Parts: sequence; C-alpha cells; structure tokens
Amino acid sequence: MTTEPQEIKRLVSERYANDAKVVIGLTAVEEVATDACCAPSGQDRAMTLYEEAQLSGLPAESIAISLGCGNPTALAGLQEGERVLDLGSGGGIDCFLAAQQVGESGHVTGLDMTPDMLALARSNQAKLGLTNVEFVHGEIENIPLPDASVDVVISNCVVCLSPDKDAVFREAFRVLAPGGRLHISDMMALNPNGPARKDTEAWVTCSAGAEPKDTYLSRLHKAGFEDVAITGESAHIENDAPADVSSVKVVAHKRA
Repeated sequence: MTTEPQEIKRLVSERYANDAKVVIGLTAVEEVATDACCAPSGQDRAMTLYEEAQLSGLPAESIAISLGCGNPTALAGLQEGERVLDLGSGGGIDCFLAAQQVGESGHVTGLDMTPDMLALARSNQAKLGLTNVEFVHGEIENIPLPDASVDVVISNCVVCLSPDKDAVFREAFRVLAPGGRLHISDMMALNPNGPARKDTEAWVTCSAGAEPKDTYLSRLHKAGFEDVAITGESAHIENDAPADVSSVKVVAHKRA
C-alpha cells in the first residue's frame, strides 16, 4: 500500500473524475460515490452548508457535486471588483457564488486538476451565462497564475487532499496581491499524531491528509501569512460516531 504523492494525486483525481462523470450523466446516477471527501451526498451536503437563497438559481449539477466541508464565500467578505481564486474548484459552486459577489468588474478563477471536473464546471458556467468566471487546469501545488494576481484565495475541503501542503500555501501566498487574504474550509486532525488511517483510500476521503491544527497553521505562517486564525470548527461525523478529524474554517492575510 503506497502513499507516494503522485499515487495519492492519481487516486484523488480518479475518484473525483468518476463523480463528475456520474453527474454529467456518463454513468448511472445510482453509482455516485457517497464517501468522496465530506459528503453523505452532494445534494444533502449542500443543503447543510449553504443558505437556500445561495443555491437558488444554481445548476442542479453544481449542487449535486458539492463535496466540500464548508462555505468559504460566506465569511470571505468578497467585494465588487475583487479577483478570486478557488483552489480545487470541482463543479464550480463556490466560484459561482463568488462571481455573484464580485460582480462583472471582478473575476473568479477556478483551479482543478481533474479534466472531468473542469468540463462539468464549464458546463454549469454556460448554463448560468457567467462571463466573470474561468476554469483552469492545474495543480494547487503549482498554480498557473502570475505573482500577485488575485485578491482572495478560497478553498473548500481540498488542501487536506494535497500531499505537499507547504507548496500549496507558498503558491497561494505568491499569487495573492499585497493586502490579500485566504479563506478556506478544510479538515484537520483532532489527535496530535494525526488520523489513525493513513492508507490511500483514507487520503481520497479527506481523512489521511488531515493534519493537527498546530502543524497546519504553522505551514501558513511559514509561507508568510499573518493573522492566521481558526474562525469556526465543527465535528465531523462518520458512521454515526465522531471521527478523528473536524471541519475547520481558516483565515490568513498577506501584508499590504
């Protein structure tokens, strides 16, 4: 059983590609994987994380593929004209919510490494007719954007899937403009030694890659972020029993 970085990325991409294909309709709906990331199902999860008004008008496909553990746009305080980057944008739900908040003078970039997810997100974008959103192929450890090109970085239960979180935070810091901020929802380990399961399947379901809070937050500091803080936390329930990870909201800033 391997936990080599490239193998982890392959398995993660493969799992989420399958979920995207299901929603697109390439396979039977009954085959949707219910253990992807934090979801009991995308639809049910979305209803617990987002306000009904936020979901109104969004394509059903973007809601069905909602596999996050939070609602990063709710606390990001997005303003008209801001440039936003969503790390691991999936079916696009957080990008579409961000696009509504930044308006036509703003811009939202969704970054994802899975082509099938990008195809789904672009299909959802076309249904909404949004022109201030684009979806880009790439890895969050090597963001294909220029230095200081965005004002806000958001992410929803994705950084925990990366085997190189230092690279993720370095890249997020690099692409943020001075005075920019990071708002992410993610999974963190409740135990100082991390989650009990560290196999590749546990990586895919957002458990094995979860780190203790101190470790996680220290990586943000090391990348150069300031005012790093946890702004919310909720227990993650698995099979009706508390798991050894929790869902956490994190904010950090880049000095102006």
